[in-house]
Amino acid sequence: MDEKRRISLERADELHKEIEDYLAFKEDFLRQTAEIRDILSKKHKEELMSYFDAGEDEWNDWHWQLRHRISSVSLLSKFIKLSDSRYEMFEEISKKFRWATTPYYLSLMDYEDMNYPINLMALPSAAEASESGEMDPMSEEFTNPAPCITRRYPNRLIINVTSSCAMFCRHCQRRRRIGESDRIESEENIEKAIEYIRQTKEIRDVLITGGDPLMLPDEMLESIISRVRAIEHVEIIRIGTRVMVTMPQRITDELCQMLKKYHPLYINTQFNHPGELTREAVSACCRLSDSGIPLGNQMVFLKGINNDKYIVQLLNEGLLKARVRPYYIFHPKQVIGTKHFEITVEEGLRIMKYLRGHTSGLAIPQYILNAPHGLGKVPLLPKYIEESDEEHVKLLTWEGREVEIVY
Repeated sequence: MDEKRRISLERADELHKEIEDYLAFKEDFLRQTAEIRDILSKKHKEELMSYFDAGEDEWNDWHWQLRHRISSVSLLSKFIKLSDSRYEMFEEISKKFRWATTPYYLSLMDYEDMNYPINLMALPSAAEASESGEMDPMSEEFTNPAPCITRRYPNRLIINVTSSCAMFCRHCQRRRRIGESDRIESEENIEKAIEYIRQTKEIRDVLITGGDPLMLPDEMLESIISRVRAIEHVEIIRIGTRVMVTMPQRITDELCQMLKKYHPLYINTQFNHPGELTREAVSACCRLSDSGIPLGNQMVFLKGINNDKYIVQLLNEGLLKARVRPYYIFHPKQVIGTKHFEITVEEGLRIMKYLRGHTSGLAIPQYILNAPHGLGKVPLLPKYIEESDEEHVKLLTWEGREVEIVY
């Protein structure tokens, strides 16, 4: 064996040792998903369909999913056995923060383990009684120069078109907007928002969000998109939605045919855990991609759900297989009732540092902290520069090896 080949094989062995723990984790996780989660989800789906006297056609109809959202503790207890104390706690938290989940997302839960990540994102927790945090940490109420508008940057803004979502996530940054019932912004307010964009020539990028804008009927959604697209200085339209995760039935062929008329159009979603990457969710993403719509994912770091380097790697690699680009990882915002999801910046940075070198660059999103009171996004990066001046720079590689470049 020549010297070059020997060195190459030794390096390959080093690299294998770097990844073997993750590969074992991945194999175990995927086996459990295939052998247990898929079986449980199928069982839960059958129970839900039987209870609601529904067939496959109804289950695959997003209107049916919305009409049969589980939003009361009494109904939830038909499927998940709740202790008296947990039942009472759910009732108490429900008085403070509204909750609801689709039959589809409920079918993904673990009915025995209430600490399963899917459960934690959808069902009330006693920790929500905490008064720590703010209702509007981003000061969105002070950055709305027109109805429905949030503007933090010189050349882009947000239109909030509804307070409705398929599921009310427990970590939601806009839980103050949810209210007691679903609300769609009035046509008068939406038109005022669009008129503001028409008159503000520097706006080139418009994000349509809510709530979840895909809760709107196709006709209403198209009315908004078409009017924004008709504004000459608007170059890009984005939609923020979580329905691919919580109600993938919403991504119909009709919706895709409508959206593809308004390119360049981008969609960002929010998968937070590999358990959300079901066949239905992946199919919904692929339908949108087949319509020429680039997809990005905006994960939120959530304690007990994804503050684990292997979970994040597995999620991001799974997203790429579903043709979704990991775009952002958000540091959790300090919203009232969500303190139990908070992690430290240092913990987030350790995970980001692990990803570099252990997965492809496509699977490494930007780690972002939203500065309080609407001051914008701050990128958070591990430290790789040890020293730097006009003559040299000392760097750390992804393995922690020190290298020096002399100019």
